Amino acid sequence: MGLSLNNRKKNKMENDKQFTITYYAGKHKKHITRLGKWIDGCRYWTDNSGKAIFTYFDIEADNFRNATVSWKVRF
Repeated sequence: MGLSLNNRKKNKMENDKQFTITYYAGKHKKHITRLGKWIDGCRYWTDNSGKAIFTYFDIEADNFRNATVSWKVRF
């Protein structure tokens, strides 16, 4: 499941930090890789059902997207 709390503390995301993120996109029914950027509005959170969510800014789409349950971030 995404980055654990300990990893988040060790690898704190910084504003304007670019990364690639790979996750399973239910909409596309396959794993996708996107170029993202950590900006204001990005966050790690849990929805009411307990599902882990990573909200990030997709540079190519110029919009926010959500990765859920499992993802991999590379700097």
